[in-house]
Amino acid sequence: MRFFHTSDWHLGQSLYGQSREYEHAAFLAWLLDQITAHQPDALLIAGDIFDTVNPPMSAQEQLYRFLADAHTRLPSLQIIMIAGNHDSGGRIELPAPLLKALRTHVIGRVRWLDGALDTSQLLVPMTDSKDEVQAWCLALPFLRPAEVTAGGQGMSTMAAVEGVYAQLISAAKAQSQGQSLVLMSHAHMVGGAISEESERSIVIGTAEALSTDLFPSDVDYVALGHLHRPQAVGGESRIRYSGSPIPLSFSEENYKHQVLHVELEVGQQPKIEALLIPRAVEMNRVSGSLSEVLLKLDALDQTIRPIEEQPFLEVRVYADNAPFPPNLRQQIEDALPEKAVRLVRLRKDQRIVSSSDTSHSTTSPLKEQTPQSLYADVWLDKYGEADESIFADFAALVDEFQSTESEESVNTLL
Repeated sequence: MRFFHTSDWHLGQSLYGQSREYEHAAFLAWLLDQITAHQPDALLIAGDIFDTVNPPMSAQEQLYRFLADAHTRLPSLQIIMIAGNHDSGGRIELPAPLLKALRTHVIGRVRWLDGALDTSQLLVPMTDSKDEVQAWCLALPFLRPAEVTAGGQGMSTMAAVEGVYAQLISAAKAQSQGQSLVLMSHAHMVGGAISEESERSIVIGTAEALSTDLFPSDVDYVALGHLHRPQAVGGESRIRYSGSPIPLSFSEENYKHQVLHVELEVGQQPKIEALLIPRAVEMNRVSGSLSEVLLKLDALDQTIRPIEEQPFLEVRVYADNAPFPPNLRQQIEDALPEKAVRLVRLRKDQRIVSSSDTSHSTTSPLKEQTPQSLYADVWLDKYGEADESIFADFAALVDEFQSTESEESVNTLL
């Protein structure tokens, strides 16, 4: 069984008022070519298909055109997609009867029958090119608190969520008869590295972070959506976020966006290949004093491009203990190469000077930093190379500390 794992398309997204339709079209065209080249048995889309619950018509047209084109390219391809926290489960399920003709299964929300989870709609047989069942997909859309607590009286949201996973996995084991199990879910896992500017908190605080202990070893692969950085979670290569296909904010400018090509054989570790997605539009950040910024802008690529292909540009100017000139924006705009870049964000900040380094630093203001980002800055400054496993461990410690602190605060109030 071979399949693609992707997520967090966020069709219809705009970046500071700039449409991303061109970039999404380039990604979908690339994905069609990969489907043609690799001939996977299935394509899993792990939620946040759209950027909003009420996406523009152009975004919906992109999705349904892609589904039709994928079926034309590879009629045997099975597509399974779930709703994420940005999606309306009801909206994406609405055309489900029609999409079945394209071998596309859509799961937008969980349902309950007499207080028990309806697992039948969440278990999708995964077939090969000969239409023989080789694996089962446990397709679990984003779990909203009101949905998951419907099956239990007086149960906390976290306990109810864990119960949904347990019931579904138990039903899958009974159904599978030794075939491979693939769990697809849209959730925030403990230890997952977040994107600071572009990911919406699923619930409140750290309560939404789930443990990888939910996934027993006989679940062969876990296809996750929600976090935009491609990553394995919990030190297990079988538990993966594919990440978003395009950078959804400037904090994602250095991500290696990808679709994961997974091959499963019963009793063996999954073989996972990252298919790197070409970037259709670059994202540039320029920072420094005004004089430094003007020099850097002068050195930008001068190539004239159609507006939808022009790189996005964020400029951050530091005051250096002097007031900003009243015509700052005009000076920046005058320095930009004409029809070569799009200035979408201009920020005015104070520099932060480290006590151990009196030279100017371009670190973001402390009010915008998280413990994870500060730790990453110190690590990179000392070692010069990111270590995602270390960052994930630190994030888990922060989550644990914040959870403990929250519980102590509640106990104090009581």
